[in-house]
Amino acid sequence: TSRSDTGKEFQPSCKMNLELKSPAAPSASAQGHSNSAFQDEEFLENQNISENGSINNRVVQSRKQGSSKQGHNQIMIEQDSPGNKEDTEDDQDTHQKGYLERKYDTVCNFYRKHKTILRNIIWGILLTGFLILVTAACVLNFRRALPLFVITVATIFFVVWDHLIAKYKHRIGEVLSPGRRLLSSHWFWLKWLIWSMFILGAILWLALDTAKLGKLQLVSFGGLIMYIILLFLFSKHPTKVYWRPVFWGIGLQFLLGLLILRTTPGFIVFDWLGKQVQTFLGYTDAGAIFVFGEKYTNHFFAFKVLPIVVFFSTVMSMLYYLGLMQWIIRKVGWLMLVTMGSSPIESVVAAGNIFIGQTESPLLVRPYLPHVTRSELHAIMTAGFSTIAGSVLGAYISFGVSSTHLLTASVMSAPASLAVAKLFWPETEKPKVTLKSAMKMENGDSRNLLEAVTQGASSSIPLVANIAVNLIAFLALLSFMNSALAWFGSMVDYPQLSFELICSYIFMPFSFMMGVDWQDSFMVAKLIGYKTFFNEFVAYEHLSKLINLRKEAGPKFVNGVQQYMSIRSETIATYALCGFANFGSLGIVISGLTSMAPSRKRDIASGAMRALIAGTTACFMTACIAGMLSSTLVDIGCHHILENTFNSTAFSNTSRVVSCCQSLLSSTVVKGPNEVIPGENYSLHALKDCCKLLNPSTLNCSWIPNTL
Repeated sequence: TSRSDTGKEFQPSCKMNLELKSPAAPSASAQGHSNSAFQDEEFLENQNISENGSINNRVVQSRKQGSSKQGHNQIMIEQDSPGNKEDTEDDQDTHQKGYLERKYDTVCNFYRKHKTILRNIIWGILLTGFLILVTAACVLNFRRALPLFVITVATIFFVVWDHLIAKYKHRIGEVLSPGRRLLSSHWFWLKWLIWSMFILGAILWLALDTAKLGKLQLVSFGGLIMYIILLFLFSKHPTKVYWRPVFWGIGLQFLLGLLILRTTPGFIVFDWLGKQVQTFLGYTDAGAIFVFGEKYTNHFFAFKVLPIVVFFSTVMSMLYYLGLMQWIIRKVGWLMLVTMGSSPIESVVAAGNIFIGQTESPLLVRPYLPHVTRSELHAIMTAGFSTIAGSVLGAYISFGVSSTHLLTASVMSAPASLAVAKLFWPETEKPKVTLKSAMKMENGDSRNLLEAVTQGASSSIPLVANIAVNLIAFLALLSFMNSALAWFGSMVDYPQLSFELICSYIFMPFSFMMGVDWQDSFMVAKLIGYKTFFNEFVAYEHLSKLINLRKEAGPKFVNGVQQYMSIRSETIATYALCGFANFGSLGIVISGLTSMAPSRKRDIASGAMRALIAGTTACFMTACIAGMLSSTLVDIGCHHILENTFNSTAFSNTSRVVSCCQSLLSSTVVKGPNEVIPGENYSLHALKDCCKLLNPSTLNCSWIPNTL
């Protein structure tokens, strides 16, 4: 390849570019041809040059651009490589293919010709074998095989659905068009009727539920209204709020919470998912034991919690390579788009934040970030602040926090983030990105599954290091701040002054309005302070200590200091803390988005603080929904009855108490004298009282250890 006077290079695979100078400066190789070739600026086509008797060339001259004073033209010569052609002819003449080589070529040609058919046959055989396996499992024990059966049916349904939509999309649209036109013509009054019925039903349900369970549910409802009013008052454009995504976001939150927390099938499903996640995370121990030894739990956080982050990151990378994660994100994003009316970019990012982190989810729409509106950019950051990543979800579960509530909070926070974002910064521009372009997602740059596993594990190294060093720094800083505040407090005879105390007074009104018990609101406020000014790891670590103290069933007050909270307060705190809304994440989001879209640096920096406030509020609203829907069955059920009934002087041997005691005794594990373990987090005190009441033949009451 030669270089022309203009400096442009031509590098085609089988073409040679030659430069022919003007008559004033002809090249040596083209001296005999240039004068006649360029005199009248004509194309030279199919000129045969006989060189060594075997070279055929086709010369095509490009028309001269500009004036004739430029002094040169370009000729592109396409020729066959003499050496390659001769080598090919020699190979064909001298080399005769053997029998195995000819058969191999025949098989390869057959496979290339019928590749699609063969691939479908192989998949058909595998699918048939799997269906036979599922059928056999259901016949042997349907209850045991129920999860496998449900997963199989759901997978087949969605695969068939996607195939039908892709193939008959326009036909389905034509069939549904009459109903769509009818709905659109009456939508003005129909939407008001639907919303009125929904609001009236919610009020009636709330009134009946409050009468049944108490006034705390009503407090949570009041807190939800309070947060909506505050967001509206401090909105960027209060007069331009589009209320559809706001109401639909809150409505989806409520419906998801109602399905999971109040219906038996929904609770069973998410409780089962939570247990499966816990079991799945338990496989991390195999790698931790091999690397750190049998006593790795002596350093619980470093060798137990952080390896879970590595394992989860690896699994997410595998699912991303297989395309399963993109498929789920597209489905969830499409659901929010058609219900809430949010833009495609916002919907995809919010759906992605259920599974991946605040810096990874914008990568799903990275090519479109320079073109999004400021409201969309604010919604992207809000979604990141109001949710957590799947990789750290496992770490929080390992602390002892309820896996069911963490999974529920992750799902509920997605529509909440969009509702809050569109209320706090309404859309005033027209989005440029369409649904079709936003839903296109790549499968990653891994070339095979093994490489995806390696990349997932390697990519977790910065995350693990970031978590470890931040915890060291933040906890050390917290200790220093408490020491400094205590020193200042001692100057005015108030050595109890601490960072936790300040946070408890700042965030106490917010925690109380979520529906937390009054005496627990100060403790929840401290956790919110840890999460906001440090990070959620510190907050969940403190929450896990409170949960463990409650499970130990020790005294609730020691020297006038409350040791743990009620289960209802723990549940609401779990939802309120489930997000990345803290000042440390603020810098991460700004730097991450700026690297993806440098042209939007000013918009990112100006909207980040509002997004942080919006993300925090979204978590609070999710906690309010949980407070409204949390029936506190554990508190008002057998746990509450057994912990309080026997201490009452007006105790009566009711059937409810007897059934609760029977449930307790049936879940108790007896290993021997002084080795009796009550099940389902019951206390030894309740077990001893139930044993005295029922005097069961299967348990010797004297074996139960004495309680203080």
